[in-house]
Amino acid sequence: MRPLGNRGATHRLRGLRVRLVVAFALVAAVTVTTTGALTFREARTGVLQQSQDTVIELLRTQVTRLAPELVLPAGRDELRRFAAEVAGAEPTGAWRVLVVYRGQEATSVPDDPFEELTPALREAVDSRSATVFQRVNRADHTALVVGMSVAFTSTVSSRWPLSGLQVFLTVPQTTEQAYVDALVTAVERAAVPALALAVLLALLAARGVLRPVRALRDATRSIAEGRLDTRLAVDGSDELAELSHTFNETAAALEESVAELRGMEARARRFAADVSHELRTPLAAMSAVTDVLDEDAAGLDPDTATAVRLISEETVKLARLVDDLMEISRFDAGAAVLHLDEIDLAESLRRTLAARGWTDTVQVRLPEPDALRGRVDPRRLDVVVANLVGNALRHGARPVRLSLHEGGAGDEGSGAGRRAVIEVLDSGPGIPDDVLPHVFERFYKSDAARSRTEGSGLGLAITEENVRMHGGTVRAANRPEGGAVFTVDLPLWRDEPTRDGPTPDGPTPDEPTPDELTRDELTRDEPTSEERA
Repeated sequence: MRPLGNRGATHRLRGLRVRLVVAFALVAAVTVTTTGALTFREARTGVLQQSQDTVIELLRTQVTRLAPELVLPAGRDELRRFAAEVAGAEPTGAWRVLVVYRGQEATSVPDDPFEELTPALREAVDSRSATVFQRVNRADHTALVVGMSVAFTSTVSSRWPLSGLQVFLTVPQTTEQAYVDALVTAVERAAVPALALAVLLALLAARGVLRPVRALRDATRSIAEGRLDTRLAVDGSDELAELSHTFNETAAALEESVAELRGMEARARRFAADVSHELRTPLAAMSAVTDVLDEDAAGLDPDTATAVRLISEETVKLARLVDDLMEISRFDAGAAVLHLDEIDLAESLRRTLAARGWTDTVQVRLPEPDALRGRVDPRRLDVVVANLVGNALRHGARPVRLSLHEGGAGDEGSGAGRRAVIEVLDSGPGIPDDVLPHVFERFYKSDAARSRTEGSGLGLAITEENVRMHGGTVRAANRPEGGAVFTVDLPLWRDEPTRDGPTPDGPTPDEPTPDELTRDELTRDEPTSEERA
């Protein structure tokens, strides 16, 4: 399981605020990078182009001025002097000139190897009369190399014949490179404020977006906690305002539906309680009559005796159903209470089996007398065990086993240092997997086509409620070797709780109060179905 702190940190990193800031920062970074790259390219091209055009124009002017003074054919000394004069056009002395004439070469700087001149540029000058140039990158600098052929002036033809004299010029691009480096530095410096501005705008945008989102989150939590009258303030007409309006409509519809359902549930509970209460008196009379008839059944003819026994059985089932409905009504109305007493749990389980004649039918594995004691409601513990064992005998197969042992310590602060675990096992086919999640539901039938059962359909539901009142749990499962097992986990209270014990939630404002459900009847803890002998 991932630690809670890590989950919270991961949730914050994936929050809307972080995503908005990251999105704005990415957009700003891409924009700054793209703009900077385009600006750098255009500025670099402009700087180099201007430098290149200036150099070529100055070279042409200088060669045009000095070439007529050179007498051809010329020797190496004349060529060297011509190269020096051409290089002198640049006052800083940055120019280096190479002059080539019919295999002879001379440079403006003595013994200059002129390494920047590439064979490709030399070949281009040999093959055309136009001025050509090339930028050459060396390890420590970049240079502009210009080459041109000198032609004779002709008044006869439009094409000027080449004189065979070629001039090559090398100019370092130090100044231009400094301009380019300064431009890169400026772009880098501009990127930081742009990113900071983007983050600031992202935080402002996130604040505006997250405010209604947080309000929606808080309103949703409030509704989840039961405050169905929660509404959002609708400001503006944008998508978030429309979302708030839709939320309010949904909350209003939900509040109306829940109120209607609670009213229907309250009326249904009141009806069940009223019917159960009204049936108690006639059922008591019917039970007295059937008891008398049962005693005289031996003297009746066979058909009449059979009818009397049938009426007696159905009266007992009806009385059991009424008792269970009354018990469920107490749970629903919040009128059920615990009467805790410290008892020997093993002895209580033995009495439950003996009272119903199951001592020889159920196999038991119980601790020694007084080995496991706890504060529980004896009557409700009796109902729990009787319902589970009776259910195993009716729907499972023998042998049925009942066991009791001490479990682990409870949660800190629960008031229960020890726990009692009660298990009821049978040897039947078990419970179908699709039925297991519903075994504790009221009136649930695994076979929808079956219309009659021996029980009322409320025994396991009453069992769950009684266990929950004690602060315990009950669960159903299938054993690998076959058969079903019901496990009850009860806390063994050291001290009596401040109330009469953990009880189900009381009635909501829309539910009937114990007074509305005939308080004098509901608060009388009448025996449920399995308590009847």
